[in-house]
Amino acid sequence: MGELVVTLSVRVTPRADRNAVAGVRDDGTVLLRVTAAPTDGQANKAVLETLAAALGVRRGQLELVGGETSREKRVKVTGLSAEQAREKLRT
Repeated sequence: MGELVVTLSVRVTPRADRNAVAGVRDDGTVLLRVTAAPTDGQANKAVLETLAAALGVRRGQLELVGGETSREKRVKVTGLSAEQAREKLRT
């Protein structure tokens, strides 16, 4: 059996009051709030840490694969199926 990998579309709101998953759109886009400002990669770091905590995986299992300077990002998660990721993010 192959390695489980899923790529998530993430819409980020920087400078929020707390780090949290704010929901999942009907199209599957994860809405994420982070307290960090989008400077020097701080928001990207917060995005990966917040997603790792929400998904119950290690930070090293996540990789930013698109949207480094955009609010619309793509994050690859290793070790979870798409269904497992959806389930963890909707609860």
